[in-house]
Amino acid sequence: MKHLIKKMVPVTAVILLTACGDDTATKGEMVEHDGHDDMKTEQAPASSSPVLKDEKLNAVYQHYVHLTTALTNSDMGEAKIAANAIEAGAKEVSGAEAIAASASKITAAADLELQRKHYEDLSNAMISLLKKDGLSNGEVYVQYCPMAFNDKGASWISSSKEIRNPYFGEKMMNCGEVKETIN
Repeated sequence: MKHLIKKMVPVTAVILLTACGDDTATKGEMVEHDGHDDMKTEQAPASSSPVLKDEKLNAVYQHYVHLTTALTNSDMGEAKIAANAIEAGAKEVSGAEAIAASASKITAAADLELQRKHYEDLSNAMISLLKKDGLSNGEVYVQYCPMAFNDKGASWISSSKEIRNPYFGEKMMNCGEVKETIN
């Protein structure tokens, strides 16, 4: 019986694959179905990674996304790694001195709340630089949490409209709103 099953599994797999047909259509292509006059379009997902005009600032922004994710997940170690990369990259970007300084403070911070405080300064500097330099593709969202830092409020940048709050993490993941779009 075991011998028969071992021989039937590959044969069954081949039959199933053949019966399912060759679906070589890729996302974004038009797909025509037999017996139908209408066409179905599968949309490719929108790019979640915007592209900044300044190539070096674009690299810093990718590390900023990593930092934001680390703080959202309340991960101090990952936040330090991302901040270290931001600091190194920001030193290569004209006008990014405040970003490099804030990143250095995040790397040296002894606790998560202090990292988040320095992240606010870094985010404000990043928002200013992005508004000045702009994007060559896509858009980013300036998001704002009114409850951060004892109701003082704080902003950050996201590639998605979905709110994932880096100032509170799991405590208040969805606290905030989109204040502005930069494109």
